[in-house]
Amino acid sequence: MIFVDTAAFYALIDDRDPSHSRAVAALSLLEAAEEELVTHEYVVVEATALIQRRLGLGALRRFVDDLLPVVEVAWVDEALHVEAREALLAAGRKNVSLVDWTSFLVMRRHGIRRAFTFDPDFGAESFEVIPEA
Repeated sequence: MIFVDTAAFYALIDDRDPSHSRAVAALSLLEAAEEELVTHEYVVVEATALIQRRLGLGALRRFVDDLLPVVEVAWVDEALHVEAREALLAAGRKNVSLVDWTSFLVMRRHGIRRAFTFDPDFGAESFEVIPEA
C-alpha cells in the first residue's frame, strides 16, 4: 500500500513541473506492480485547489477523471482531524501543514510505510519516499 501526497498528484498533472517525468515513471512502476494507492480527503481538497488555481479546470478534470479513480480515498473523521491539529500545534514546525500531519496519522493508522511524494517532510517522519531523491 502506497500513500499518495499532493506533491505527487501535482507533479503528475503539470507537465512543466520539474518532477513531472519522475512522477510519471514512478506511477507507471507502481501500477505495473499493482500497488494499492491511498490518500485522504484533505489531500484531495488541497490538490484540487492547487491544480485549479495554477493550471485551470482542464487540468483539474484530468486529475478528477484520470488520477482519482485509481486511488482509494480515506475519509477524515472528527477524531482524526483533532489529533492532526494537536500534532501540528505540539510539533511547533511552521512549514508542516495540517494536511501533512493528517497524512502522517493516516499512514501510521493503516500501517503504510511508503509515500509517493516529493515533500521531504515525509522522509523526516521516517517514511520511505517514492521516488527516491
